[in-house]
Amino acid sequence: MALESVIIAGGGMAGFATARELRSRGFTGQLTLIDPEGLPYDRPPLSKDYLLGTRTRDQILLAGEDWFRDRRIEVLAGRAAALKPDEGVVLLEDGRELAADRIVLATGAAARKLDVPGSDLETVLELRNRADADKLRDVLRPGVRLAIVGAGLIGAETASAALALGAEVTLVDPVDPPLVPAVGTTLARRLHRMHEERGIRVLTGIPAAITVQGQEHRLALADGAAVYADAVLVGIGVVPETGLAVSAGLDTDNGILVDEHQRTSHPKIYAVGDAARVRLPDGTLLRRAEHWEHARNTGITAGAALLGQELPNHGAPWFWSDRHGVHVEGVGSMAGEGRVVIREKEGLPAAAFRLDADGRLEGCAAIDGGFTVRAARRIIDRRIPVDPAQLADSAVDLRKLAR
Repeated sequence: MALESVIIAGGGMAGFATARELRSRGFTGQLTLIDPEGLPYDRPPLSKDYLLGTRTRDQILLAGEDWFRDRRIEVLAGRAAALKPDEGVVLLEDGRELAADRIVLATGAAARKLDVPGSDLETVLELRNRADADKLRDVLRPGVRLAIVGAGLIGAETASAALALGAEVTLVDPVDPPLVPAVGTTLARRLHRMHEERGIRVLTGIPAAITVQGQEHRLALADGAAVYADAVLVGIGVVPETGLAVSAGLDTDNGILVDEHQRTSHPKIYAVGDAARVRLPDGTLLRRAEHWEHARNTGITAGAALLGQELPNHGAPWFWSDRHGVHVEGVGSMAGEGRVVIREKEGLPAAAFRLDADGRLEGCAAIDGGFTVRAARRIIDRRIPVDPAQLADSAVDLRKLAR
C-alpha cells in the first residue's frame, strides 16, 4: 500500500530533516510536524550566537512559515502525549487525535539533571531550548558570577559566551581535561587551558550540594571547596526522551531502539535524532549519538526508508564546536586503542589523528582546521592508506593525501 500520510512528533533538526527529505524525495501525501514550540529552530546557536544576542529568534529558525506552506507541511504547536501504534494514532495533550500511515518520533533529549541536594532549585539553570537560553541571557550581565557545572561542549561554549558578556565565570568538571574521547588528550588539554588563559576560573571537582541564601548560590564540592555565584548552570549532557516510546511498548535501552532504516520495534513507528539508538541485526547496540549532523542524517535516512528507497551512506560522523574565538571540528572516532599522531602549527597542537592497529585512519580532530578535517573524512571513508609522518608534518597538504 502506498504511503499517504506521515506524522513527525518533534521539531528539532531530526524531525525537520525527515520532513524535508520526504518532500525532496517526491512524497506528496499528508505531512504533519508536531512540536511544543511550533516552527523548528536550530539548537547549536543557543550556546553561542543566540545567547550572545547576535542572532534573533527568527534567524535561528530552520525554515520560515512560507517554506512549510510551500511544501504543504503542516506544523502544529502541541505535545504528543501518547501513541496507539497499531492504529497509527498520536494523541496530543490537548485531547486531539491525529492518525497517519507512519509515525516518526523525533523527541530528542532532555538536559541531564545533577543528582545532588539543591539541584532541583528553580534558580539552577540548564540550556537545552530557546526558553532556557532566554532565561540565561536575562541573568548574564557584566560582573555577574556564573558557576557552570560541566566543561564539555555546552559548558565550554556557554562559558565563552558568558565571559564575552562580562560575567565572572567559574567552570567545574570532575575530569581534567574534558573532551578526551572527542578530540584526544593533547587537543583536549589545549582547549581546556583556553578558559584560564582568558580569565575563567577552572576547578576540577565533583559537585556535592547547591544551596541558596538570598541571591547567592553556594556550590559545594566533594573535596570541601565551595564556589559562590549569582547563578548556577548545569551542563552535564543529555538523556533521551523515551517516555512516549516506553508508554507505547516500544523497545528502549538508553534510547528508542531502531534498525538501520530507523524503524522501531513496531513497523508503523520510526525514530530519529538524539532519542534513537541503533540495534544491529545480531542484537548489538551501537552508542547513541547526539550531534547535529547525526540528527540530520537520521532524518535523511528515515525519509528514504519510509519511501522504500535506497538508504544513503553518510560516512564517518562529524561534529563541531566553538569557544573563545576558535573553531573545533572532529570526524570519525578519537576514542579507542591505536596510535595518535599530532600535527602542530606555530608550536601548538593543531590537529590529532588516531590510527588503528593496521595503520588506517579512524579519527581526526582539529582546531581551526576545517580543511584538515574534511580531508581526513575522505581518507577515513575511502580507507586510503596514509603515512603517519606525513600526518604529523604541517608542510604536507592533507588534501593531497586524500586523493
